[in-house]
Amino acid sequence: MAAPVAIHLEFGGGAELLFNGVKEHHVTLPSQSEPWDVKQLLVWIQRNLLKERPELFVQGDSVRPGILVLINDADWELMGELDYRLQDQDNIVFISTLHGG
Repeated sequence: MAAPVAIHLEFGGGAELLFNGVKEHHVTLPSQSEPWDVKQLLVWIQRNLLKERPELFVQGDSVRPGILVLINDADWELMGELDYRLQDQDNIVFISTLHGG
């Protein structure tokens, strides 16, 4: 069993509006048989945090184009994107680069 993972999530650039305007969330992901990865995290966020309009945050099983994802201040493209295995105390930031007018 993989142990629970405590992580810090941050939403900015307007993405926080989908989460009742709350920018920062400290969450503990429950134990599960396999280590948590970003793909599973996105499903968890949709089920537990996302309050409205999921289509503005996710597309298919990834984040929507126009949302920048940083893992511990590095672009997630350098970290393996959806396959990145979450570590305890990771800091994951989602920033919307699309601004409505």
